[in-house]
Amino acid sequence: MSTFLNVLLVILVILVIALAVLYFFGRKMQKKQALQEQQIEASKQTVSMLVIDKKMMKLKDAGLPQIVIDQTPKLLRRSKLPIVKAKVGPRITTLICDAKIFDLVPVKKEVKAVVSGIYIVDIKGIRKPLQAPKQEKKGFFKRVKSKFSKNK
Repeated sequence: MSTFLNVLLVILVILVIALAVLYFFGRKMQKKQALQEQQIEASKQTVSMLVIDKKMMKLKDAGLPQIVIDQTPKLLRRSKLPIVKAKVGPRITTLICDAKIFDLVPVKKEVKAVVSGIYIVDIKGIRKPLQAPKQEKKGFFKRVKSKFSKNK
């Protein structure tokens, strides 16, 4: 019986240590994100651009400058990012879009965008407001599932 208690105690101690490490790591990451948000807010500017293309692409395939690729963490280099190719003034530039507004970005339309460096923070239509893309048709099973989840 004492070996069972010893094993349980060791597992409990390991779990407490893991939770403490995750807590402090999470707080550190929150502070880092708040600092990044302040930097983005400080360097925002509004520009008019013609959106040529938008895709979810890997960072290496996007055609971004090498310094941007070098500064990103190694784990994020393989993940896909929302990339927008746009004509800003006379130049065609590759920009990284915020994931929240990526669906709102219209292709082959002129828009006013709030940009911080190469990061698109917000987007507005020039002549008329932007509309969210149409919802895709739901399949039979998704419709049935949504009906049953609404009833509960």
